[in-house]
Amino acid sequence: MARLMVDGDELVMGLAWWEKLIARHGDVRVPLAAVEQVSIQPDWWRALRGIRVRTRALAIPGALCLGVWRHGESQDFLALRRPRRSPTVVVDLRTAAPYARVAVSCPPGSQTVSAITSALHRQRRAEA
Repeated sequence: MARLMVDGDELVMGLAWWEKLIARHGDVRVPLAAVEQVSIQPDWWRALRGIRVRTRALAIPGALCLGVWRHGESQDFLALRRPRRSPTVVVDLRTAAPYARVAVSCPPGSQTVSAITSALHRQRRAEA
């Protein structure tokens, strides 16, 4: 399943091969400078907004939401699994980013948020 990680000055959502095939998309890469907010949602469905882009997403009710969801003039990239398995890490992005939100279900949710927040603080201190 997808994982969020920090690679240098980028936030990367690493996708498994089958996720790349379904979403017709490689790993999602976003500059750390575009990250506005990082949070954990205990309810996976709170990360969902809008409707899926049929050619670039898959939705299996109650089990999986993977790919691009469109809402208004923005798009989100989601990799969400069954709600019982893990919390959802939601990363809201600034307008310069390719997506408005990136959300992923990942077992060590609080560790992922801590790692991203630490990388953001390091980057902002280096810029100042």
